[in-house]
Formats: sequence, C-alpha cells, structure tokens
Amino acid sequence: MKETVLTAPRGLPVKVRMEGPYTAVASLQVVCYFKHKPTGDFARGAPVELDKHMGGVIASLRDREEFRGDPLETILLTPPPNAIKAQALLLIGLGDEAMLSTGLMEQVGRAAVREASRLRAATVAFAPLIRDQGNDTIGTGEIERAVTRGVFLAYDTEKRLQEQGLAPAWTLESWEVEAGPAFYDETIAGVQKAIAEAAAAIAARSTEPYRRPAR
Repeated sequence: MKETVLTAPRGLPVKVRMEGPYTAVASLQVVCYFKHKPTGDFARGAPVELDKHMGGVIASLRDREEFRGDPLETILLTPPPNAIKAQALLLIGLGDEAMLSTGLMEQVGRAAVREASRLRAATVAFAPLIRDQGNDTIGTGEIERAVTRGVFLAYDTEKRLQEQGLAPAWTLESWEVEAGPAFYDETIAGVQKAIAEAAAAIAARSTEPYRRPAR
C-alpha cells in the first residue's frame, strides 16, 4: 500500500493512501453520496464494493429514501462484524450533482471533523467517491484541497475550544485520505495546497477568547 505522510496545522498527520474505504483500518470511515435518483444511481468501483461488504445496507437506505443524500445530510452506521475494517461508517450527502462545488466540499470536511469529535474518533479515513459516481466536473486535487482545508480549520476551532474549557479533550491522531492510483499525485498536491491555505487562515484568526466576561 502506497502512503505519503504530510503535517497539517496543529501538528495533525495527514496520510494519503492508495487504499479503498472497505480495507482502511480507522476509528471512522467517511464517504460521500450524491442525492439519490429514483431511476437509479450510477456507481462503480469503491462504492459498489463498499456496499457489498456492508451487505447492501447503503443501497437499501437510499432506495427507501431514508438516506437521500441531501447536502450535508449524515447517517452513522455500525458495520457488521468482519464487514469492513473501520469501526464506524459515516455517510455524508452531497445533494444534486449539478450543485457540486468546492465550497460544499469544504463544508463536508468541517462536518466530518465535528462528527469525529462527537464520537471521539482517534483516526478518520475519507473517500469522496465522486469519480466512482460518474462526476468529473471538479478536479480530484481541488476536491481534496477543499475537503482538507475544511478539516484543518474545523480541527483548529475544536482545539481552541478545548484550550478555553469549552469542549472536552480530544485529539485526532491522523486524517487519512484514500486515493486511487490514477489520482494519487493530484490528491497529494491538493492536500499540500490546503495545508498552506489553512495555515494562513489560522494565523489570521482572532486570539480573543470566545466567551465574553460577564458584566
């Protein structure tokens, strides 16, 4: 398995791995889905294999419109024994394909970190599954830049809240990005851009406490 390790703000290790969402060992595996089409969803590769490992639960939820894939809709699943390597599986909706944007993907990154914080997940693996659902409107590197920028900014907020006694202690030990062989180098470049952008944004953030003194 090919792997590249980078360091993000707050010392967060980011591991770009040539791996699929059903083989990654992680506290939490995160994947994304466009809004369900009643006429049938296009999928190949990783999402198909993931649902096979899960016994068809994802397709069942979508066909029954119990997880439609609306923008930032989430549902958390406990994988059956020996189904996948991750301890928990988080599905995040992307909405209609035509509405896909880097802004939305940054929000996906933020949402994933906040769910990881709630679960106290030590390691999080992420696969957008966008190419496998037939969408190529935004480059893979740009998708990953947006997602990981959201991750880094949300994690910085989480640590600031902890430092001010406004959130319980929690540390993300690693954020793991899953990438196919054809997109591996592009994904790394996207993460590197996100690290630089997030570092600049964090440096510009106010250092004033969130909580105002009582009057």
